[in-house]
Amino acid sequence: MTTTDFSSLPLAAEVLANIASLDYKEMTPIQAQSLPAILEGKDILAQAKTGSGKTAAFAIGLLNKIETRQYKVQALVLCPTRELADQVSTEIRRLARAIPNIKLVTLCGGKSMLPQLAALEHPPHIIVGTPGRILKHIDKESLVLINLNTLVLDEADRMLDMGFYDEIINIINKTPKQKQTLLFSATYPDQILSISKKLQNNPVQVRVESIHDDKEIQQLFYEVEAGGRTKALSTLLHYYKPESSIVFCNTKQQCQELVDDLWKQGFHVLAIHGDLEQRERDQVIVQFANKSSSILIATDVAARGIDIKELNAVINYELSPDPEIHIHRIGRTGRAGNQGLALSLFLASEKFRIEAIENFKNGPVRIDKISKLKMGDYSKLIPPMVTLGINAGRKDKMRAGDILGALTASNSVNGIQIGKIDIFDKYAYVAVEQSIAKQALKILSEGKIKGRKFKIRRLK
Repeated sequence: MTTTDFSSLPLAAEVLANIASLDYKEMTPIQAQSLPAILEGKDILAQAKTGSGKTAAFAIGLLNKIETRQYKVQALVLCPTRELADQVSTEIRRLARAIPNIKLVTLCGGKSMLPQLAALEHPPHIIVGTPGRILKHIDKESLVLINLNTLVLDEADRMLDMGFYDEIINIINKTPKQKQTLLFSATYPDQILSISKKLQNNPVQVRVESIHDDKEIQQLFYEVEAGGRTKALSTLLHYYKPESSIVFCNTKQQCQELVDDLWKQGFHVLAIHGDLEQRERDQVIVQFANKSSSILIATDVAARGIDIKELNAVINYELSPDPEIHIHRIGRTGRAGNQGLALSLFLASEKFRIEAIENFKNGPVRIDKISKLKMGDYSKLIPPMVTLGINAGRKDKMRAGDILGALTASNSVNGIQIGKIDIFDKYAYVAVEQSIAKQALKILSEGKIKGRKFKIRRLK
C-alpha cells in the first residue's frame, strides 16, 4: 500500500514543516506515486488530471536538488502558456519558503525582454517559462543551461498540440545529456510516448485514474438539432444559472461568434482564444477569476493554464473529437470537494462521440432532453462583481494595500465589498461589488493612490 504521508519522504524537517503550513495534509495520488521516484533521481512519465497536485510533485522534487550556493540554472520548467508558467512559479516559490536564497525567474512571451535580461545577469537557480521565449534567450546567450540537472515538461501534450515540438527539441539540445527529465501530461497521446523515448532514460510511468467520480461531477448530455446549439446553450444557462462557467468550442472562430450571439441576449460573456493580445488575455482571465464575468468561451488550447478553483459548470458547446480531452475539460469543475456540473450538447450525427466517451469511462452517460427543463425565473445572469482597471502596476510600486486603502479611506466603501486585486507590471485591476461600482470608480478617479492620480476605467 502506497503511503500518503509527506513525512515518509526523505525531506529536510524545515521543508516538511513548510509543506504542512501550506495545508498539504497528505499526498495526492500523483504525488504519492511519483515523488519517491523523483527524489531518487529517476525520470518520470506521468499523466494526471487537472487539479491533481502534479505541480507540487515536480516542485518538491526539483527544489530538493537545488544547491543554493551555486548561482547557476539548475532546473528548467517548460509550460505551454504564460498563465500556467505564472501559476507554476507561484507554487514553487510557496514550496521554497523554507529554503533560503532561492532565486527563480519566469521567462514568457508577451513581455519586454529588458527586465528578463536584467534578471538573468545574475543566474537564477530555477527558470520557468514558455518554449518560444526560453529559446530566444538561449539564442541571445542570455540563458545558459549547461549546469541543468532537472528538466520538467508540464502539460507536455498541449505544448505539442501548440506546435512547440521543434522549440522543445532545440532547447533539449542545449542541456546536458545527464539530467533528470520529468514529463507531465494531462492526456496520453502516442506522440507523448514518442517524445519520451527521445528525451528520457528508462522513465517510471505513472498514470493516475483520469475518470472523474460521478459523485463529484453531475454529467448530462443534451441532443440538439442543427442550428439549435446557441438556443440550447441559452436555455441551459438560464435554467442552471451557474455563477461561473467555461463553455468549450473547438475553434476560435466559433468562440467569437458565440460571444457575439450571447452578448446580444444580455449575457456578460468573454472569450479567450489565440488571437488575443497578451494584455487582452490578462484582462479576460482577471475578470473571469474575480467573478466580474460569469461565462468564459474558450478553446482547449487557450484554456490551458487557467486555474479557477470554484468553477460551477463546464459546458461543451461542441464535443471534443477526443474522449480524453472531454474528460480533461469536465475535470475543471467539481474540485476541492465541491459538486461540479458538466453539460454537453451534441447532434444526432455525433452520437459516435458519445459512444467513444462511454467506452473511455467504461460506463453509460445520461442523455436528457432540453424540452424537459421547466423554465421559471428568466432573469439575466448578472455577475456579482465589476472590474476597475488602474493604469499603474508593479513598476509604479503599486501594491494591493494601496488600492484597498484608497477605496476604504472615506469609510463610504467597506472592505468586504472589495474582491480580488491583481497587479501586473504596468497595470492593476480591482474587483468591487456591482452595488458600489459607480461609487468606487468615482473614488479612484477623483482621488489619489499613493499620493498620485491615475487613469481609472471600468471594464465592460
